[in-house]
Amino acid sequence: MTRILCTGEAMAEIRRDGPGYAVGFAGDTFNTAVYCRRSMQGGSVGYLTRVGTDPLSAGFLALASREQIDVSRIHREPTHNIGIYTVQTDDRGERSFAYWRDTSAARQLFRHPDDFAALDTADLLYLSGITLAILTPDARTALLDRLSSLRKTGKQIAFDSNYRPRLWPDAETARQVIARAWTLTDVALPSVDDEMALFGDPDDAAVLRRLRGLGLRQGALKRGSQGPVALDPDVPLSTFPRAEHVVDTTAAGDSFNGAFLAAWAMGKDTAACLAAGHALARIVVSRPGAIVDTAVN
Repeated sequence: MTRILCTGEAMAEIRRDGPGYAVGFAGDTFNTAVYCRRSMQGGSVGYLTRVGTDPLSAGFLALASREQIDVSRIHREPTHNIGIYTVQTDDRGERSFAYWRDTSAARQLFRHPDDFAALDTADLLYLSGITLAILTPDARTALLDRLSSLRKTGKQIAFDSNYRPRLWPDAETARQVIARAWTLTDVALPSVDDEMALFGDPDDAAVLRRLRGLGLRQGALKRGSQGPVALDPDVPLSTFPRAEHVVDTTAAGDSFNGAFLAAWAMGKDTAACLAAGHALARIVVSRPGAIVDTAVN
């Protein structure tokens, strides 16, 4: 019974809904937690973050509970609120964002012993480059040090670099931090565009060579509509169907990660994990918003 704990920042999502706006909740690692929980039979999926005492924070906690996410490790900050972002999509489903997150409660993560103690309660820990980017430098170093120690006790780490330049002070800092994170990773779930942008790889083959050179064998390189490639070179290449109708790509990679991790936690082989991730991502990009109804009509 695998216990998965995702950690990072969740935000209130405001998107246009006809003539007005609708409020939801999302965030890369939270999206993954939701889609993982929906896809996994048995086990548990928890989320570690910090939110405020404001009404939007309460709404987020209510949603997470409805999605059967364990929220017992989420602490509420009396002087900070949940972050907010708006999203708009063009006619190809590509998105643009505006954020209000500089003083969000999640930026207080890993300044408190309780957050580190929560890591001990899981078998698999999932985080992203965004998780690392929002932390203070001291908290970031302390988290990476703790992850290194936890791996020695048998815990496993899943990581998606999810590079967002605006969250980092500079590209070199991001490269150093994410390069270290890759050395602590057991299940790697990068996107080819992020890796090329940050490390200067010319193509997906170069990304694979670099990551495999770090000893990474479990996981997948996400390539959008082209479909994923296994990091394990012994797994045969597969052809994946493209999404027939793309409305919103907001959580394409997050949903892939969630379904992949669920399949992996249930003991499925890499080919099955790849297929599960891609199939769910095809559904998610066909509907608006980050967390969507994934029932197949």
